[in-house]
Amino acid sequence: MYLAEQDGLFVRFWGVRGSIACPGETHRRYGGNTSCLEVRCGSRLLILDAGTGLRPLGDSIGGQAPIETDLLLTHTHHDHIAGLPFFSPFFNKQNRIRIWAGHLAPARSLHNVLCQFMSAPLFPVPPQIFSADVIYRDFTAGEPLEFGDGIHIRTGGLNHPNGATGYRIEYEGRSLCYVTDTEHVPDQPDQSILQLIEGADVVIYDSSYTDAEFPGYVSWGHSTWQEGVRLCDAAGVGTLVLFHHDPSHDDDFMDRVAAEADRRRPGTLVAREGMTLDP
Repeated sequence: MYLAEQDGLFVRFWGVRGSIACPGETHRRYGGNTSCLEVRCGSRLLILDAGTGLRPLGDSIGGQAPIETDLLLTHTHHDHIAGLPFFSPFFNKQNRIRIWAGHLAPARSLHNVLCQFMSAPLFPVPPQIFSADVIYRDFTAGEPLEFGDGIHIRTGGLNHPNGATGYRIEYEGRSLCYVTDTEHVPDQPDQSILQLIEGADVVIYDSSYTDAEFPGYVSWGHSTWQEGVRLCDAAGVGTLVLFHHDPSHDDDFMDRVAAEADRRRPGTLVAREGMTLDP
């Protein structure tokens, strides 16, 4: 059954990689598209990030116009917005799409940043080519967002170059947290993340590296799956989902991570393209 036909809170993963898309045989089982999640709160559609996984998501819903949706960006680094120009619902005038970002104001605006992204000589056409009603919404990470229909969203700032935003979506007594592109400080749990994820049913966490790899990537703005375990244990989280896999981690590597993570915290999942959750 397609998620739109169900009640409650549901999630589908369309892109699970970080940094750059990495298609190919060695990444087939977990997928090579960059960050994009479909979240259904009853009949409402939310989208988390607009990486290359946004294109197949758009293809799956493009014929269902009129579509009204909210697209929540963690930040505007290329791997999280690369799918925007290829999202087919943008090209139907019946659709209404709100795009949100919490890391740019007041120095910049989301609309201006995306116009720069889609401008010569980097891209041949600007966002003005979209025929849908596209609305750009800036906020400050830490502000709550109220979407109506019983959907409550808390936000928090993340430790990432140029800034990023984490989200907690609450609907019908269930909670989903999306915390990616954040760097931890060893032995100093991030208190703002702990507050954001406390008691959540599901936490999707930036698990780009292992603890053994992490010293080689300090200041890159990413975390480890082991830190995700430590945070979720401390915050009383239900299910941890490892996310934002490094492109150098092929399927065999991810299989080993999955097995070790399940030993460390039984029930931990490793995000795969096409995977669905019912928190």
